[in-house]
Amino acid sequence: MTDTPDGDRQARFEELQRKLVPLWESIRAMNQDEQTIVVVPSITLDSEGLTGSLMQAFEERFLFLLLLLRQPRARLVYVTSQMIHPTIVDYYLDLLPGVIPSHARSRLFLPSPLDASAGPLSEKLLARPRLLQRIRDMVPDPDRAHLVPYNTTEIERDLAVALGIPMYGADPKHFPLGTKSGCRQLFAEEGIPHPLGFEDLFGTEEFVGALSRMREARPEIRQALAKLNEGVSGEGNALIDLEGLPPPGDPAERAGLEERVRAMRFEMEGVTFDEYAAKLRERGGVVEERIAGEEFRSPSVQLRVSPLGEVELLSTHDQLLGGPSGQSYLGARFPADTEYAGAITREAAKMGARLAREGVIGRFALDFVVVRAGGAWDPYAIELNLRKGGTTHPFLTLQFLTDGTYDADAGVFTAPSGRPKCFVASDHVESGAYRGLAPDDLFDIVVRHGLHFDQSRQVGVVFHMISALPQHGRVGLTAIGESHDQAQELYERTVAALDQESRQASSG
Repeated sequence: MTDTPDGDRQARFEELQRKLVPLWESIRAMNQDEQTIVVVPSITLDSEGLTGSLMQAFEERFLFLLLLLRQPRARLVYVTSQMIHPTIVDYYLDLLPGVIPSHARSRLFLPSPLDASAGPLSEKLLARPRLLQRIRDMVPDPDRAHLVPYNTTEIERDLAVALGIPMYGADPKHFPLGTKSGCRQLFAEEGIPHPLGFEDLFGTEEFVGALSRMREARPEIRQALAKLNEGVSGEGNALIDLEGLPPPGDPAERAGLEERVRAMRFEMEGVTFDEYAAKLRERGGVVEERIAGEEFRSPSVQLRVSPLGEVELLSTHDQLLGGPSGQSYLGARFPADTEYAGAITREAAKMGARLAREGVIGRFALDFVVVRAGGAWDPYAIELNLRKGGTTHPFLTLQFLTDGTYDADAGVFTAPSGRPKCFVASDHVESGAYRGLAPDDLFDIVVRHGLHFDQSRQVGVVFHMISALPQHGRVGLTAIGESHDQAQELYERTVAALDQESRQASSG
């Protein structure tokens, strides 16, 4: 594959992508013909700190896709760097409503390169032609199959070509649209409100010049954010303090700005200025005003463009953020507050229409900040993620388990029973004491405390990233209730049960 010219691989990929149209039409018509979904949750974007077992846990974050096996003629090939513990597989199969687990298990295939190194899973597969052939052998009809990646780069494109199946996700040629610079340009072109700032900056000296122009336009700016073009979950972000500087235009302003840039506070622990500056020279980045207000929230909107070019508004969330300056994604509440869900949805629809015109397909998310000073909420778009994200797996878990739908106009998700559904989800339920818990211990705790998802009431807790528990003391969970308060109460009760049980186990 690496010996094939890139242009030839791209041409072959575009030919394969045309197969998505008839396949999508068949799926939308609820056709019961056999289909195969090949899931490769490779984290090919910047993933510093994700090695070995933690990388495996993130690859397992999308095991909710096993719920697709409720379709009686669906086959699922789910690839991970290391083998998935059998009890974790059983946990998800037992969640399937209306399906005999053994029937679903016979349609599930779990190949693995058995490679715990830190490289992206897609690269590991491309380096193993025999394993690729075994995966191809698991696909009876390539015309009735597609690849589902986590993110889409040239590596995932090449993997789709090597497997001979189309990929449900954005063509990597559209990657620049989802960078921090690319999305700011789209916001401006589509008239979507966004923070004052500048993009396509490739050095700290350019940061200084941009900050000077920002202060000239708005002298009251107190803080700015620096962002690398390619960074996930706030890892490429840094906070720049602008208070107490000489006034704009003062001869001493530039020296003051240079000092503040060198002293910027990085969101990711352990990053040095020299490391960040080197990545900025390589990737480019943006600097923009940090929006602040008396009331401040960080919602997002999830959308998708189908292979038929149709834009669907899928959901809204309120993001739960943490980290040194509150820019690291920790989890989400669904749905977003109805006071501003409509406003952010209207702005996101503009982006959906633009991406459809560009030929983008697949899921994507638009992140906002909203602020209020006594009146209405004002939305500002801050990021476009042309990939699945932290809100994808909890929302699809809810959707697959309940068969419910989200009404974008009302900002409400409703199950077929007519009951509303909400959730609180996090990838960061963690404690050093949890390292004493194995997956079977987790399942025992959740059942004994009455927290396991109850299909009859469609209320309860679903876990993900379970394999990170023994080594990292970390697990993810989605707490599903019929109101925000009930979901929050379930979430807190689950964390309290894990804390209690792990303390008791460690005390002997």
